[in-house]
Amino acid sequence: MTGAWLSFARFSALIRKEFIQMRRDRLTFAMMLGVPLMQLLLFGYAINSDPKHLATAVHDQDHSTFTRTFLKALENSDYFEIIARPETADEADDLLSRGTVQFVIEIPPNFSRDLVRGTHPAMLLDADATDPAATGNAVSAINILARNVLNRDLTGPLTHLRATPPSFSLITHPRYNPEGRTQYNIVPGILGVILTLTMVMFTALAVTREIERGTMENLLTTPARPFEVMMGKIFPYIAVGYVQTAIILIAARWLFDVPMIGSLTLLSAVLLLFVAANLAVGFTFSTLATNQLQAVQMAVFFFLPSILLSGFMFPFRGMPVWAQWIGEILPLTHFLRIIRGILLKGNTTSDILMDVGAMALFFLAATVIALNRYRQTLD
Repeated sequence: MTGAWLSFARFSALIRKEFIQMRRDRLTFAMMLGVPLMQLLLFGYAINSDPKHLATAVHDQDHSTFTRTFLKALENSDYFEIIARPETADEADDLLSRGTVQFVIEIPPNFSRDLVRGTHPAMLLDADATDPAATGNAVSAINILARNVLNRDLTGPLTHLRATPPSFSLITHPRYNPEGRTQYNIVPGILGVILTLTMVMFTALAVTREIERGTMENLLTTPARPFEVMMGKIFPYIAVGYVQTAIILIAARWLFDVPMIGSLTLLSAVLLLFVAANLAVGFTFSTLATNQLQAVQMAVFFFLPSILLSGFMFPFRGMPVWAQWIGEILPLTHFLRIIRGILLKGNTTSDILMDVGAMALFFLAATVIALNRYRQTLD
């Protein structure tokens, strides 16, 4: 049926034409189906705002029946998983500073003696508060647990100690972010997120644009080697990355009052590796994409898992193990640990070696893939 202003035949032909184009551009069609599916799986399975089984270290200087009862109840709460029992307070502090554990419980000597005497002893809970969302529910749970956890052991002549207030107190010490300000966690992370998006996308677009315009053919006629071409394409964006970093750090300090305890020189050195890793990914995408639209789609497909599985939006330890393994592959995960550790904790080179090594391996792998793909393009 047709009208004066609409022809059903023409309208149907245009619809068929659009479907044919979608079918020919298989990458775009796959992205339209893949991105929603990926978001559904990540938000449905991997994202958890109530993390449990958080790594905990216990420095027990009492070793009594009361402390064993408390620690057993702690593990049964599902929020805490005791993975280390340091012998000294310095060892415990080092575990917290490196990010190996989320909590450190300090049980003083003579805790049980003071408890029996009714002098109301105290335990100390040190919490890594760089990410307040990761510690809030666990701290609430342990405070509730401490109120009556020892009641079963307070029998006979000790029954009177069951009365309120609790027989002992739990002092919570939120380290590195005492006020629980989310800006301390989010603002440094934004730097990594922005660099991931811009570095991957801009590099992918820069190379793909040359292919579309035909200028890549002129580049191929030069004696420049594939590695030289790759480095020549990414080095200008390294400078752009440092400019972005300077702007964000200045804003973080003067607008949000984010502390910068550690060495900015160390951060600058690590930044070079992080930016280079993302640029290598962008260069790889440029060798796979046939046009700029596909390059943007690939960049988005890399960016979404990075922002969701790195610990930027949701607590990293709250994700299932399989999601954490995927997150460990992504350079943004390690960069977030490094920048928060340097700015908020004052971490040094020895504290960040594991994360630097992981980013270096990713950079090497991405570089090898990019160079191999580029050589195939030359052939």
